[in-house]
Amino acid sequence: MLTEEEKKEIEAEVQKYGRALAAGSEALRIVQESRGWISDESLKEVAQFLGLTADELDSVATCYTLIYRRPVGRHVILLCDSVTCWLTGYEEIFEHIRNCLGIDFGQTTSDGRFTLLPVACLGVCEEAPAMMIDEKLHTNIVPEKIDGILAEYD
Repeated sequence: MLTEEEKKEIEAEVQKYGRALAAGSEALRIVQESRGWISDESLKEVAQFLGLTADELDSVATCYTLIYRRPVGRHVILLCDSVTCWLTGYEEIFEHIRNCLGIDFGQTTSDGRFTLLPVACLGVCEEAPAMMIDEKLHTNIVPEKIDGILAEYD
C-alpha cells in the first residue's frame, strides 16, 4: 500500500508533468527510495494510483536502468561501460571489482552489501574510467583505488 507521503510526492509529480504517464518514472523513483526496489506489487500499486495499467508503467520502468525491478544491495555500483571507459581501463576495473567482491553484473554480494550493474554512460568521459556508487561519482579510477573506494561503504 502506498504511504501518504508517497502519494503526496507522486501527486506533486503528476501536477508538474500534467499527465500520469509522464510522471511514471518519478513516481517509481519515489517508491523505490523508500522501499529499495520496485516489486511487482509496488508497480501495480503505483499504476493503480496513476490510473495506468501495470503493463504501461512497466514499460516505463524497463526503460530506465536506475529503476530496480529486483532487490539490490545496500549500495549499487554502476560501472560505466562506454567506449571511452573501455579505452581507458574498464576491463581491468571490472575484473578487479569482480574478483574483490566475488560477483558479476546483475549480482549482489552474499552479505547484501553491493550490487554490480553496468551503465551505458555516466557522462564524464573526460574523467574516464568512471563508476557511481549510490549517488557518489568516482572518476579516473585505477584498480589500485578500488579497494579504498569500496571500504567507504558499510
